[in-house]
Amino acid sequence: MTQDELKKLVAREALKHVVEDAVVGVGSGSTVNHFIDALAGIKGRIEGAVAASDASAERLKRHGIRVFDLNAVNELPVYVDGADEVTEHLAMIKGGGGALTREKIIAAVARKFVCICDASKLVGVLGKFPLPVEVIPMARSHVGRELRRLGGHPELRQGFTTDNGNVVIDCHGLAITDPPKLEAELNNIAGAVTNGLFARRPADLLLLGCQDGVRTLKAKA
Repeated sequence: MTQDELKKLVAREALKHVVEDAVVGVGSGSTVNHFIDALAGIKGRIEGAVAASDASAERLKRHGIRVFDLNAVNELPVYVDGADEVTEHLAMIKGGGGALTREKIIAAVARKFVCICDASKLVGVLGKFPLPVEVIPMARSHVGRELRRLGGHPELRQGFTTDNGNVVIDCHGLAITDPPKLEAELNNIAGAVTNGLFARRPADLLLLGCQDGVRTLKAKA
């Protein structure tokens, strides 16, 4: 199977975790686009969705799926999203598409976080993929200096603005041996909105698209 076929495979598998007559949290990215397309087939069985990006919201609306503001939702049983890298402990790097802040907020609200990826995203140690940090524009230089102090090589994502009106710094070369600790440390930098480490609130379930089918990994208690 091609990488795109593997993405479609896990997207369809994720439908099994959607709670009927409830709102589902939907992330962003190419794998999630396949999930949204699959979700359209059961749209009559859900109340609607909360989207982590404007692009995902528009795709949901095109399928006739009602999109809710997160503030209008009392509970979110399930959130489905992809990852740029994920470990067997279900810690992730996310934000390659720039929606990391909204993704992190929805993940925090959801009772269950289902990550959907093709097998190429599974790694032993996070960090080969550059770590995105969403930054208030006036703090760009300050945050860059702090990232260098931590041993990283920051690079401004050129010509890109998040849905929140901020910029993204992609940090290369960080040694991420303790993801929860680094996540907290980066979030304490003044001007950093959040970073793409999802370790303090990792996924609860990973659906991994492999050549022999979908491999399911659960978060270790």
